[in-house]
Amino acid sequence: MNYEELPKVSLVIPCRNEEKFIGTFLDSLTKIDYPKEKLEILFIDGMSDDRTKEIILSYRDRLLVSVTDNPKKITPVALNIGIKNSSGEYVIILSSHTKIPDNFVLKNIETILSTGADCVGGIIETISPSDNILARSISYVLSNRFGVGNSLFRTGTDRLMEVDTVPYGCYKRGVFERFGYFNESLVRNQDIELNLRIKKSGGRIILNPEIKSTYFSRDTLKGLFRQNFWNGFWVFYSLRFAKIPFSIRHTIPAIFVLTLVSSLLLSNISFFYILFWLTLGSYFMANIYFSYQIAKSKGFKYFLHCVISFFTLHISYGLGSIWGLIRYLFGR
Repeated sequence: MNYEELPKVSLVIPCRNEEKFIGTFLDSLTKIDYPKEKLEILFIDGMSDDRTKEIILSYRDRLLVSVTDNPKKITPVALNIGIKNSSGEYVIILSSHTKIPDNFVLKNIETILSTGADCVGGIIETISPSDNILARSISYVLSNRFGVGNSLFRTGTDRLMEVDTVPYGCYKRGVFERFGYFNESLVRNQDIELNLRIKKSGGRIILNPEIKSTYFSRDTLKGLFRQNFWNGFWVFYSLRFAKIPFSIRHTIPAIFVLTLVSSLLLSNISFFYILFWLTLGSYFMANIYFSYQIAKSKGFKYFLHCVISFFTLHISYGLGSIWGLIRYLFGR
């Protein structure tokens, strides 16, 4: 396609206190091979109290960037502010916790134009922001099917396909007029819920593995636990605000934790004593197997850290899911 014929694209990026990553993200934006005059970049800042906004504004001589405040500090609110203030024919949702290759925008536009889809996206490579064994192990765990299930955009695929959702979606502007904006009650999962509305109404969402981005994972067990506790929480609590279907894989960590806790509490009864050790033993057999596979590929110094990271991921997600279910059933 001739560059003169390319449509205008708006990049909408929610952010808050991202001074550690925002420079790397902005550097990747400066290398985009899309006509700069057809690209607007809108940062929606959740009232950062670090240098995030200052760093963004320092790039104004290289990029057409703007920063708008988001006093509510909630991601879907930021997304809607950005979309409503944008002027592009296409809108791409991004995260400042990432970096993108120079062909990212062009690949999105080529894909959405050639397929006629309502939304397209690609695959994520998860990498460590720190060069230490634990941080690298966490990134490997978050790219492994034992850690994230059958999320093709995380584990990878080699063919273009129609899917239910994609990360960092590229949307036709008309999508928001036809299907509505992001649900501002959903602190998380707002993209899944919007994409569900699109699919239910006959829209199409396409995953193209040639569209790539890099995500910086958490680099501590505390960060991994906190992030996935709230990811698990919103699996069930989202049901208070929208009927978002979830797959069996989303419930497995909660079932695992409930089985462990209940069988431990009732372990004076022989059946539950056996159930506890059977559940724990089966889990660690699987954990050790997948940790070994990672270690065989990446180096055996990562083995123990992968075992611990898998366990932290599954326990935190399970506990969060249970708390989300309790809040959904009995809370406000």
